[in-house]
Amino acid sequence: MIKRFMKRKPDDPGDSGSLNDLSFLLIVFFIVIAGFNVNKGFLVNLPEKNKPRVVQTNDLMRCELGPTGEITIDGKVTSLEAASTTIGAMAKSKPNMTLLLVIDPETRYQRVIDVIHEIRTHDIENFSFRMEEADK
Repeated sequence: MIKRFMKRKPDDPGDSGSLNDLSFLLIVFFIVIAGFNVNKGFLVNLPEKNKPRVVQTNDLMRCELGPTGEITIDGKVTSLEAASTTIGAMAKSKPNMTLLLVIDPETRYQRVIDVIHEIRTHDIENFSFRMEEADK
């Protein structure tokens, strides 16, 4: 019986090398792109659990956002600019003021962000917001 040896083709170094380079470049590309796709939202410092904060009732300002985006302060419907002026004046007269923002579930998200932006321009540190319960 005669054994026949078959010659194997030599491996071409260009066959897999370019795929390795391409995969490496794609990995680097997606890592770089993922680093720029960050959504921060707005940052809020939350109080510590073991240190409850006591708020005086005369230092509390209640601001309500209705379903159509109207702003109510102390029972009076005002515009965003008038509310900003009122909040700024109250913040100057009462440095320990706490602002409570009560939001209706039907309020547009952009309107909430607009009001929060106005609050942040007055450097109010004590800020709380809550969502009203939706009608069942």
